[in-house]
Amino acid sequence: MMPNPTPTTAARVRDVRLDFFRGVCLFIIFVAHIFDNPWALLIPARFGLSDAAEIFVFLSGMASAVAFASVFVKRGFFMGTARILHRVWQVYWAHVSVFLICTVVMVLIDRYLDTGEDYIRGLMMEPFFNEHARDALVGLFTLTYVPPFFDILPMYLVILAMVPVVMLLAGFNKWYAMAAIVATWFVASFGFFDLSREPWGTDKWFFNPFSWQLVFFTGFAFMRGWLPAPKADPRLIAAAVVYLLICLPLEWEPLRAAFPWLREATDWLHPVINKTHVGVFRFLHFLALAYLSFIAVGEAGHRLKGPVVRVVCKVGQQSLGIFLLTLVLSFTASALLNVLGRSFLMVALVNLGGMAIMVAVAYLNAWYKSVPWKAPPKGSRADQAAGFPVADPGAHKDGHEGSKQDARWPGRGASAVPAE
Repeated sequence: MMPNPTPTTAARVRDVRLDFFRGVCLFIIFVAHIFDNPWALLIPARFGLSDAAEIFVFLSGMASAVAFASVFVKRGFFMGTARILHRVWQVYWAHVSVFLICTVVMVLIDRYLDTGEDYIRGLMMEPFFNEHARDALVGLFTLTYVPPFFDILPMYLVILAMVPVVMLLAGFNKWYAMAAIVATWFVASFGFFDLSREPWGTDKWFFNPFSWQLVFFTGFAFMRGWLPAPKADPRLIAAAVVYLLICLPLEWEPLRAAFPWLREATDWLHPVINKTHVGVFRFLHFLALAYLSFIAVGEAGHRLKGPVVRVVCKVGQQSLGIFLLTLVLSFTASALLNVLGRSFLMVALVNLGGMAIMVAVAYLNAWYKSVPWKAPPKGSRADQAAGFPVADPGAHKDGHEGSKQDARWPGRGASAVPAE
C-alpha cells in the first residue's frame, strides 16, 4: 500500500518496496512449490489465512497501475486497451510455453528415473497422454484445461483483460470502478462466475479470476491514488497484530494437531476463508499483513537498504520471467530431493541452489533488457588491445547523432525500466 506516484515518477523510478516484496514473494513461491519441502513449513501460509498468492496478485495490480494506467490517461482508451491486450498476449504465450516446458521436463524425469508416469501424474498432466489428449491440447490453448500449479497466469491474464473496463468506469468516477470491483467479487463468491478447469470434468479453476480481481485492483487502486495510503496509527497497528494472532491457530499445524476442534472450526469458516473465492476473512488477513509490512519498511521504503535488498529487488524487477523459472525449478527440485533424500544438508543445497539460479537469471535478464550491444564504445585500452574500434572522445562535440545516443545512455538501468 503506497502513495500514488505522479505519472512522470512512475515511468522513471521503480518503487523499492514494490520490487523488494515481489522478489520475496517469488522466493516463497519457489519454496512452496517443491513437493514435501521442509522449508515450506516456514512460509507465511503456514501461519495465517493468506499466502504468497495474495502478495503476488496485489503487487501485480500495483505494477499494472504504474505500467499501464498512464497509457489510458495520456493516450486515451483505445491505446490503453491495445497496451493491455499486448500484455495479455505475452502472458498467454508465457503460460502455454511454461506448461509445455514443464511437461517435457516431467517426461524426461519419468523416463530417466524409470518411474513410469509418476511425475506426469503428480502434476496432473496425464490427460495429455491418455484418451483426453486431443481435448487437453485444445483446452491448453483455449484455457479450458487449466491444471493445478499452472493456474496463476490464466487467472492473471483474465484480470488484466478487465483493466480497460475498470479504467473506463473510473473515467466517469472512481467510485463506479470500485463498486464494480467489489460487486463482481461478491457475486463470484457464490460460484456464479466459476470457470471449468477441464473439458471432460466438473472441476473449476482453483483461482477464480473474478474473485481474485479484488486483490489485484486493491493494489491498483492504492497505486492510482483511488484509495489513500494508510498512516502509521498505533491503534490500527494493534488491531492488525491482534487479527493476525487470532487467525494464527487456524493454519498453524502444531496447534491444529493439539486441538482437533480447530480443524472443525476451519471447515465451518470455509466460506469466509476459502482461497478460490478470496473469502472476506482471508482478504482482511492479507490487508493486515500488508499494512504491517508497509509500516515496517518505513516511508518510501527507506529501511530497505543493503546488498541483500538489492539482490531481492533485482529478482522482483524480473517478475514474469522469474515466476516462469520458479515453476520449472521447483518441479525439478522436487525430483532431486526424491532421488537424493531430504536430509538437512540436501534440502538446504537444493533450496539455496534454486534461489541462486533465480538470482543469476534475474541479473542476466536485466543485462539483456539494458541492450548492452547498443552501448557506445568505452575507449578503454582493453578495447584497443582487442582491436575493437574506439570512438574519438571529441568526435561528437559537433552535435551529431552520436552525442545524442551518449546522452541518453546513462539514463538506462534498473531505475529507468518501466514496471513489468
